[in-house]
Amino acid sequence: MKIQSLLLIMAVSVGLSVQAALAQELNCQVTVNFNQAQSSQVTDRSIFPQLQGFITDFLNNRRWTSDAFNPEERINCKLIIDILKVPAQNYYEGRAQVIVMRPVYGSNYETVTLRYIDNAFNFPYRLNDPMYYNENAYSSELTSLLAFHALIILGMDYDTFGKQGGKQFFQRAYNVMTLANQSVGGGAWGAQGDIRNRYWLIENLQSQQFIPYHEALYTYYRQALDTFTANPAGARQQVLDVLTTIRQVSQQRPNSVVINTFFDAKGEELLNIMNEGSRDERQKAFTLLSTLDPAKTEVYRKLLR
Repeated sequence: MKIQSLLLIMAVSVGLSVQAALAQELNCQVTVNFNQAQSSQVTDRSIFPQLQGFITDFLNNRRWTSDAFNPEERINCKLIIDILKVPAQNYYEGRAQVIVMRPVYGSNYETVTLRYIDNAFNFPYRLNDPMYYNENAYSSELTSLLAFHALIILGMDYDTFGKQGGKQFFQRAYNVMTLANQSVGGGAWGAQGDIRNRYWLIENLQSQQFIPYHEALYTYYRQALDTFTANPAGARQQVLDVLTTIRQVSQQRPNSVVINTFFDAKGEELLNIMNEGSRDERQKAFTLLSTLDPAKTEVYRKLLR
């Protein structure tokens, strides 16, 4: 009996040790900038460091999936929040930049998978407010904002490791958007206004028209970037195929936020990848890139040296 009890205690101890070794999914560096928020409504500026701590805890210490993550497998990301206005007491208006990174196999290089700016990161918050969150109900504007972006981060990361790997997270983010839209009545949760807002971001990511885009992400990261060290020529051909696919999607959905954010994150990287290609490859890359991302045409013209 004592032996059985000892074995049970050992088994429980091992289980707890394994559980303790596993980590949450996100490793998010949160920054709340408030220097631009000049307002007499801010009577206690200690609210901002507290807010930064609460957001960090909400994102990094919550389990967002049932998957097991080791500490070194956590998704590196940044959330940079600029508080721009305090139009009323305990109400904050700002913008947030979300940056997501991913390691590249066989190298020390970390690539950016998402760079997105939320221009309507607006929410009420009071000192010492707890952060209640229920994914199946609207709890508060701030927790909805954070959960939405956390799920987008997960979806983008999973998309790079499996074909349409992020689908479940985009569906969950869509549900967060729907609940928020029903509760607050539009704004950046709705279809009106900014074509790069949260509504259009998740609409794109959920649309059947963007399935080739999701599959192209997998090709870009797993079959191009992750193999680049071993086979740079083959990787460059994969990149050209990815750009061709994205052009086809763009022709169906011009000026879409998802494609714009792709080039916000990848422009310089694409230039560096294709810069060592043959003259024909560089010409093809320039044609595709200048068509898809015309704002950087002069940058891409370096391919024609």
